[in-house]
Amino acid sequence: MRSFPALISAGLIAAAAGPALAVGGGGGGMGAAPSASAPAYDPAADYAKGVEALQAGKFRDASRAFRRVTSAAPGTAEAWRGLGEAAAGEGDWKGSKAAYQHAVKLAPDDVAAHAGLGMALGRLKDPKAQGELDWIKAKAQACADACPDAAALKAAAEQVQGAMAGSPEAAPRAALGEPMIFAGAAAGDLAYSTAVGLINEHRYDAALASLSRAEAVFGPHPDILTYQGYAWRKKGDYARAERYYRAALAIAPAHRGASEYYGELKVERGDMAGAKLMLARLETACAYGCAEAEELRRWIDHGGDPQRP
Repeated sequence: MRSFPALISAGLIAAAAGPALAVGGGGGGMGAAPSASAPAYDPAADYAKGVEALQAGKFRDASRAFRRVTSAAPGTAEAWRGLGEAAAGEGDWKGSKAAYQHAVKLAPDDVAAHAGLGMALGRLKDPKAQGELDWIKAKAQACADACPDAAALKAAAEQVQGAMAGSPEAAPRAALGEPMIFAGAAAGDLAYSTAVGLINEHRYDAALASLSRAEAVFGPHPDILTYQGYAWRKKGDYARAERYYRAALAIAPAHRGASEYYGELKVERGDMAGAKLMLARLETACAYGCAEAEELRRWIDHGGDPQRP
């Protein structure tokens, strides 16, 4: 396995000098910060439009943008959550419910997703709203006012209870705690660079949390998806890792980082034919050779142990 580079300074990923990142931007490797790199077609662009429209209260525009994102990258929980909030802003509680259900399925521990779903169900007088309220209260009880989500959990419970009681409507965003979705590119880059540092330290759970914060800012960016896949792979969840690698490659088919790591995953699974297909893809993308192709070739030649002579 190629080692991840040490970061020169927080948020300055483009300055990092290491083989895992300094190999070209979005569509190819993972050389720049997400705010500076993007694939040829990037649903993150529509995600950004959705965030901007949502912040401006232009809920119909936000809904259109987030629908395009969820169509192109259906595994992006943040996009479904954005769509849920936009639909709620339009008063479309059925649409909001459907969107938040997707968000909860993809991110079952996300407080904001459960709060949004609970509010939508409450507005629809659906008895399942009680289940969302119970989930939030159980999390709050376990938190005991000591965890980072304490304030968000309290606000979420109040909003779901208000929706069930038919009180005047409030924006689901109020239950989110820190609105990372509106934090801006610098905060997103910092979350991404922090995640890379955590991966260097093999702290994969913390890295995934930081990557989720970056995803809240940038949406389905292939660099973020690739590192999410890598972290889940190192945690031993190959099925989830594969979903992230495939999502990255669906957005940016020539992404070298995703191609290499997906090939390594195939080697680990014993799928040597599949690994060789990923190597062939890299060799096509890297006409004059690249570090990713060489590393994957070593994995294939040495049966998953590229350090073996």
